[in-house]
Amino acid sequence: MSVELRRNGLHLTGTPLSLDAKRKSPLSFVSHGHSDHIARHESTIATAATLRFMAHRLGPVAAPLSVPFRRPFELGSLQLELLPAGHILGSAQLRVTRADGKRIVYTGDLNTAPSLTAEATEVATCDTLVIESTFGHPRYRFPPRPEVMGQVETWLRAQLHRGVTPVLLGYPLGKSQEAMKQLAGRGFLLVAHPSIFEVAELYAELGVPIENLRRYDGRVEPGEVLFFPPHLARGGALAPHWPRATAVLTGWAMDPGGARRYGADVAFPLSDHADFPSLMRYVKDTGARDVITCHGFAEELAQALRDAGTDARPLGKPQQMALF
Repeated sequence: MSVELRRNGLHLTGTPLSLDAKRKSPLSFVSHGHSDHIARHESTIATAATLRFMAHRLGPVAAPLSVPFRRPFELGSLQLELLPAGHILGSAQLRVTRADGKRIVYTGDLNTAPSLTAEATEVATCDTLVIESTFGHPRYRFPPRPEVMGQVETWLRAQLHRGVTPVLLGYPLGKSQEAMKQLAGRGFLLVAHPSIFEVAELYAELGVPIENLRRYDGRVEPGEVLFFPPHLARGGALAPHWPRATAVLTGWAMDPGGARRYGADVAFPLSDHADFPSLMRYVKDTGARDVITCHGFAEELAQALRDAGTDARPLGKPQQMALF
C-alpha cells in the first residue's frame, strides 16, 4: 500500500479511500470540520461532531459513516480506527492497519495542548506516520495555554476598565469556542458574531456548553467582550464600536507583525495546532520508523526529524510514496 498526493488531496492507493479530500470523492475520511478539509463526498467517514459541522456548512451529508473514537472497523482487508486529534471538537486521526499488522497513521490537524472544548489527543502508535506540519519550524514554540489566557484576561480587563470595547478575533469554528469557554470560566460576559454563536450552539448540542454568551445583534453592552471573525473585521463592520481595542488569537502571533497581519492592535499566540516541540515529541511517542510531513513547514520539520535520527521526508508536489 502507498499514499499519493493528488490534486484532490491524499489518497491511499489500492483502496477507495481519500484523506481530507478537497473536492468531491467517492469515499473520504474527514479529520475535522474546518472548511479547508471538507467537501460534498459521495460517502464520508468522520466523527459525529465533524459530520454535524459539515452539515452546518454544506447541508445534508450524503452517506455519512459516523465512527466513534477507538472503535475499529473494516474496509476491505484493512482495519480502520479513529483517535482524538485535539484540534477542535470531534477532530480525529486515522489509523489504518494492514492484514499483516503494519500500521499507518494520518494525523490531520493536530494539537497536543490541553483543551476545554476538544477531546484530549491520544498518541497513535504506528509504523508510518503522516503528520501535519503547520507550525513545523523551530521558531514556533508557544507559551503554555494558561499563560496565554492569563495575558488575554489582563488585556481584556484593562480595556474594560478604560471604557473601551474589547474585540477578540478568532475563527468561527474551534478557536473562538475554546477562548470563549476559557473566558466564561473567568467571569467575562461574552457576545459573539452569528457565525461564531451558531457554532457555539452546536457545541452545546454536542455536550460542550459555553456560558455567559449571547448572539451579537449590532450592540455590545458595557462590560461585554465581542468575538468576531477575522475576515469580517476589516470591512467596517466594527466601525460603530468606538472606542474599541482589537486582539487576534492565532499561532501566527509568534511572527513579527502578527497583529498587523490581521489589522489588530495586539496578537496572542493561542493556537489549535501543535507547535514545533510538540510535533517533535509526538513523532517520538508514536514509535514511527518512517515519517511523512505535510502542509505548512513540512521540509523544516522533516529536516529536524532527520537531524534527530528519524527517517522523515516531506510530501510536496503530487507523487506516490511507498508506506510499507
